[in-house]
Amino acid sequence: MRIEQLEYVVAVTVHGSLRRASERLHISQPALSEAVSKLERELGVTLLDRRRSGARISRQGQDLLQNMVEVLEAVDRLKLAAGDQHTASRLVRIGTVNAATSTLLVPAVRAFQDTVPATTVEILNIQQAEIHQGLIEGSLDLGLVNVLAGDEPVLNLAGTDLLHGRPIVVLPGGHHLAANDEVTIEQLREERFVAMRAGYLMHRFVHRLFGSEMPRTTHTTDGAEMGKLMVAEGLGVTVLPDYSVIGDPLERAGLIATRPIAGDRTRVTLELQQRKTGHVPAAVRELHAALVSQARTAVA
Repeated sequence: MRIEQLEYVVAVTVHGSLRRASERLHISQPALSEAVSKLERELGVTLLDRRRSGARISRQGQDLLQNMVEVLEAVDRLKLAAGDQHTASRLVRIGTVNAATSTLLVPAVRAFQDTVPATTVEILNIQQAEIHQGLIEGSLDLGLVNVLAGDEPVLNLAGTDLLHGRPIVVLPGGHHLAANDEVTIEQLREERFVAMRAGYLMHRFVHRLFGSEMPRTTHTTDGAEMGKLMVAEGLGVTVLPDYSVIGDPLERAGLIATRPIAGDRTRVTLELQQRKTGHVPAAVRELHAALVSQARTAVA
């Protein structure tokens, strides 16, 4: 058994196919496949389901994946202890659904940078399901997701509540509905609406809010940042968690405005998630602490 064989299996899991894994690892697909096949013969299990549509990790592979990740983490710790400056511990990956980016995430990364200047932070703007998968598989260290009251916790993930808020209406600056103290669901239905795509919590919330009568005209996009920009440019109105809007540069500049949704008392939480594991690299702990500290500052 060789360490690179374990890395190959994890890479196929993370990137979704032998082809993408081989491209990312800069080795040929046949060589990668043969290396995994040798590991399968040595372990006596099938790690990958190979089909005409591509290869995916098998159920047996999923059962062994955590053990493989732990072995690779142990190797990284050994390299770090030996003074190797090229270990994965010098890169911290965080997935985010684009919530509270300017008021929480960016200031926290700035504080982290001052504390751990030699470590790189890689921020991935992806959907919640992808964040959960990345955390479980080990391709992500931390995740920022929105959670509604009553949502079931994800198995093998630990969560820390950072911010609590409520969904609000986001309007272009000077929009006629900004003259109201609150906006009704009926008024929202009459507006061109900027919706989040399926996979985002606000997509789920909006469909719960409107029921079967969605606004007649809608645009769809990925994440709060593009949603706010589209609203600021007059392309429609949207609904987002208040902590993703209030204090945003667009809001401070008056390019977007916010109003409560009449009659809605939904609560939403921004949660910092990570995989339950015995060993957490120091850099990941530092970024986690920076996010928690910035959240306390934002609430104060």
